[in-house]
Amino acid sequence: MKMKYLLPAVAVVGFTLEACSNKAAEGQGAGIDPRNMDKSVAPGDDFYEFACGGWIKDNPLKPEYARYGTFEALIENNEKQIQGLIEEIAAAQQAEGSLEQKIAAMYNSVMDSTAQNNEGITPVVGRIDSIMSMKDKQQLFRYAAATYKDGIPNLFGFYIGADVKDSKNNLLQIYQSGLTLGQRDYYLDQDEATVRIREEYKKYIADLFQMAGFSEADAARYRDDVMRIETRMAEKSYSATLLRDPAANYHPMAYADLQKDYAAIDWDTYFKEVGVGNVEKLSVGQPEPLLEAGKIWQEESLDALKGYCVWTLIDAAAPYLSDSLRGRSFDFYGKVMSGKEEQQPRWKRAVAAVNGALGQAVGRMYVQKYFPEAAKHRMQTLVANLQTALGERIREQEWMSEETKARAIEKLDAFRVKVGYPDKWRDYSSLIIGGNYWENVVNSNRFAVAEMIREKMNKPVDPEEWLMDPQTVNAYYNPTTNEICFPAGILQYPFFDMAADDAFNYGAIGVVIGHEMTHGFDDKGRHFDKDGNLRDWWGEGDGERFEARAKVMEEFFNGIEVLPGLHANGQLTLGENLADHGGLMVAYQAFRNATAGEEPVEKEGFTPEQRFFLAYANVWADNIRDEEIRQLTKVDPHSLGRWRVNGALPHIDAWYDAFGITESDSLYIPKAERVAIW
Repeated sequence: MKMKYLLPAVAVVGFTLEACSNKAAEGQGAGIDPRNMDKSVAPGDDFYEFACGGWIKDNPLKPEYARYGTFEALIENNEKQIQGLIEEIAAAQQAEGSLEQKIAAMYNSVMDSTAQNNEGITPVVGRIDSIMSMKDKQQLFRYAAATYKDGIPNLFGFYIGADVKDSKNNLLQIYQSGLTLGQRDYYLDQDEATVRIREEYKKYIADLFQMAGFSEADAARYRDDVMRIETRMAEKSYSATLLRDPAANYHPMAYADLQKDYAAIDWDTYFKEVGVGNVEKLSVGQPEPLLEAGKIWQEESLDALKGYCVWTLIDAAAPYLSDSLRGRSFDFYGKVMSGKEEQQPRWKRAVAAVNGALGQAVGRMYVQKYFPEAAKHRMQTLVANLQTALGERIREQEWMSEETKARAIEKLDAFRVKVGYPDKWRDYSSLIIGGNYWENVVNSNRFAVAEMIREKMNKPVDPEEWLMDPQTVNAYYNPTTNEICFPAGILQYPFFDMAADDAFNYGAIGVVIGHEMTHGFDDKGRHFDKDGNLRDWWGEGDGERFEARAKVMEEFFNGIEVLPGLHANGQLTLGENLADHGGLMVAYQAFRNATAGEEPVEKEGFTPEQRFFLAYANVWADNIRDEEIRQLTKVDPHSLGRWRVNGALPHIDAWYDAFGITESDSLYIPKAERVAIW
């Protein structure tokens, strides 16, 4: 389900996991499975293939995936578990208005292909007719503002989240939008692959207009209008790299100044239509694209703006309508953009829809059945051990002054830790579910926006809020609350195994924990203090020394060729790469602390130190299509799985020692050229 509103300043790490296995029966085992490896490859030449080659060979890409890795395998397992929970509810009569009724109604509306195909474009025809009948721009602007609540994008949007310089309080924040392709480079780059995507996008726009009942000539005209408007926005939009800079995306002002500086937009009408009242102050995240949005509303013709509004409607709605409309949407976004060969089965789309609309309701059922309290307790112990190790790493750094070290320790000690599931569950009583699929999606979007306004506008930040549902296979660090969160979904094999030894768990979930902690001190997170406020708390010269060391990582990844002629973006991925580096360093120290005095025991033919690094590498195993590599390289702040192994480990001295890596090995980096931060 597409949610376009809640955009907190969160450094979220995306992990890929391996399918669950029956490790519990093996006792305190090695955790790693030698069948996942390819021992014909020397670890110093290609550690990714050495550690993951067997898994990669045995798990070819499925047609529905652009990338299929251990992450997707674990998500599939979770989906099947959740499907069982949902279908048991959906098969029975439920009390009207109950959570069970809402879960059942959402699931069944997705599964009812007959109704969707019979209705075709009908669910949005009334809106299309309304747009096309509007007599002036003011009337059209009121429509565009109001439908933001429905999940239909416009040239800009807003969310309410922590004020980065007053982190205890929420602030309304306006952000750039208007790019259906999601990223400015798709409109501006002139390389052959990007030009091809633009041409396919033009065909998709025209096709969708015709499927919505417009003539071929009108569809072509509106296609050109949409491309012109979106390209104008792209030319002024911030790049994915610049969007990572918190200071560059923070421009606080009084409401009166917004009205004066961005006078081309009728702000009183806008906030009335979206349901926000009493705006006294706010932040404009990206001024240049917001100014351009105002110019577009002034300069473009009424007819062109109508076409743009119809476009955003039918593009947003297509995945939730008939098979033919959804199929055409998939042909572009799935096949052209990502290289997928076929859509997911309907039951998976239904599970995703329920998760999107009622995520915490599903999460509550999930943890009751699948998440043992013993796992939560052991995870909390691991987190405490990692905090100790990170404190040790901070104190050992010669490049950091004693003043900065003391403040860094204060920030570390102030971390809020969330494990498994929230203590306070979301209230869905005002959410109405019971119509067709599209109506249910619209209602869930309206519910989310109304909840955000009700709970956050002119109110303090709720430190108990979770930004991920418990069943999510992921983790995050939020700089404004200085919190790390590990949902129940990630706390299973191969990241976390109650039956495996410390070498495995510290190499897997331990690195995840260290990764999220290190986000508090990466190129973005380091700008936030222990209270979550954006301010410079580093001693004189320490910031410059950090940046010089981080530059080594940036330039190293810039040199990686991910496809012929396409290099990784070391600046865009710097924060995640630094967090991987820090996670490895901190987790390895915590592992050595936890096993100090123990006699090393080989398991599956590998020492504890070797198993630590194998456990880390195994979670990144995947197969991926070239189209997806290209797309992720443009937009994703995470490096590709292969390079989170082959790019990260050569900067870790302990990895060289564990596997006897020498300068004759392909991955060898001279000591003086390695990243040296943590």
